[in-house]
Amino acid sequence: MTFIDGTVVNVALPALQAGLHATITDVQWVVEAYTLFLSALILVGGAMGDQFGRKRVFLFGVVSFTAASIFCGAAPSPRVLIIARALQGVGAGFLVPGSLAIISATFNDAERGRAIGTWSGFSAITTALGPVIGGWLIEHVSWRAAFFLNVPLAVVVVGLSLRFMDESHDPSRSARIDWLGAVLGAVGLGGLVFGLLEWTPLGPGHPLVIGSLGLGVVSLVLLVVVEHRASNPMMSLHLFCSRTFALTNILTLLLYGALGIVLFLLPLDLIQVQHYSATEAGAALVPFAVIMFALSRWAGGLVARVGPRVPLTVGPAIAAVGIVLFARGAIGDSYWSGIFPAVCLLGFGMTITVAPLTTTVMGAVDTVHAGVASGINNTVARVAGLLTIAVFGVVLVRKFDTELKPRLDHLTLSAVVRAQIDKEVPKMAGADLKSVPVDNRERAVVQKSIDDAFVSGFRLVMFGAAIMALAAAAFGAAIRRDKTILGRRLDAR
Repeated sequence: MTFIDGTVVNVALPALQAGLHATITDVQWVVEAYTLFLSALILVGGAMGDQFGRKRVFLFGVVSFTAASIFCGAAPSPRVLIIARALQGVGAGFLVPGSLAIISATFNDAERGRAIGTWSGFSAITTALGPVIGGWLIEHVSWRAAFFLNVPLAVVVVGLSLRFMDESHDPSRSARIDWLGAVLGAVGLGGLVFGLLEWTPLGPGHPLVIGSLGLGVVSLVLLVVVEHRASNPMMSLHLFCSRTFALTNILTLLLYGALGIVLFLLPLDLIQVQHYSATEAGAALVPFAVIMFALSRWAGGLVARVGPRVPLTVGPAIAAVGIVLFARGAIGDSYWSGIFPAVCLLGFGMTITVAPLTTTVMGAVDTVHAGVASGINNTVARVAGLLTIAVFGVVLVRKFDTELKPRLDHLTLSAVVRAQIDKEVPKMAGADLKSVPVDNRERAVVQKSIDDAFVSGFRLVMFGAAIMALAAAAFGAAIRRDKTILGRRLDAR
C-alpha cells in the first residue's frame, strides 16, 4: 500500500494540479504534508508497536491510512487534499514500521531471511507495477482513483491480518513514549518546510516565512537537547558516536534527497512538458525497479566480498551520472535516447548502494540497538526527500521566473492578456492557456516559453541533485571497514 501510494501519487500530480487548479506550491505540499508526518511519527509508531502490540498498531495504521486515502480521493480543493495527505502520513507512521517488525517476530532465524527477501521482492514488484497501473487509472478514470486504489488493498490486508497474524510485542518495553521528541521533530521539520515552500509566493522577508524558519531551527535544536537528556529517547543520539553509523546516515540524507527531488520533478516534466500520458510516465520508471529487483540479491553480498567502501562510493557516483543525464535531455527527445539511459544508470547506482547501505548501518551498532538504528536510518531517508523538495522547489521557481519573464517581455502582449498569463504562471508547466484571448500562434509561443523556462529550472535542479549524489559518494569513500560496538558504551553511560 505505501510503496504503491508513494509512486502513484507522483504520477498523479500533473492531473490533480489541472483538476484542482493548483499552483506548484500546492503540488509540493501534497507530497510534503504526507512525508512530514510520516517522518515525524515513524519512530514513535515503531515504539508504540513494541509496547502496545505490533498487530494492533499495524491495523490501526492500515485503517487510518485507508480512511485518509478516501478523504484524499474526495478532496474538492488543494487545501483539503493537503490536509488529507497529512492525515494519510499520520496513518503511515503507524503502518510502515510494523511490517518488518511483524516479520521478525513471526519467523525464526532460519526462515526470517527468506521472509524478508519475499517482502523486498514484493516491494520491488509494487514499485514497478504501481505507477503503470496508477497511470492507467489516472488516464482513463481520474487522479482520484490513485487514492481509492488503497481501499481494496486495505480490505485484503485487514482480512489476512485478522485471520493469520499473531499479536506480538517487546516485553522489555515499558517506558513511556517520547511524545515530546515527536512533537519537537514535527514542529521543527514543519517549520522549515513551511518557510521554504512559502518563500516563493510570500517572499524571503515575509514575517511568516522568517518566523516559520526560526521556529523550525529552534525546535530542532531543542530536539537534540531533549533527546540527549531523555531516559527513553525517540532517537538515541549516542548511536552517532559510531563514525560508520554517522557517515552512512549522512550518505543516506544526501543520496535519498537527490532521489526524492528527481522522482518528484520527473513526472511533471514527462507529462506537462514532454506530453507523455500518465501511463507512459508511470512506465518510464519501470526499468529502475526491474534493475533493483533483478540485482538486489547480488548487491546484498557486496559488503561481505569487498567491504562497504567500494559499493557506497561507486553506487552514488553512478547514480550521479544518471541524474546528470536527466539534465541533458531536451524537449522532444525520444524516451530511449533521453530518459531510458538515465533511469537505468540511476537504478543501477541505487541498487549497488541500497543493500550495502542497510547492511553497513545495521553492522555499525550492536545488535541490541538494531531496531533503533534501522528506524533512524529510515527516518533520515524520509526526511531527505522532505527537505530537498522544499529547498530545490525554491531554486526551481526562481530559475523559472528568471527565464520566463524576459521571454514574455519580448512578446507583444496586451495588459489584459499578460495579466491572465501571469495568473497562470504559479502553476509553471501546468499553466492552462486555453482561456487566454490570443490566437493559436501566440498561444504556442507563450506555451513554448513556459516549457523552456521549466526545463531550464529542471536542469539546474538535476545538476544540484547530481552534486548531492557525488557528495554522498565522498562520504561513502570515508567509511572504513570496521564495526563500532556501542552496546557496552551505551550501558556504561
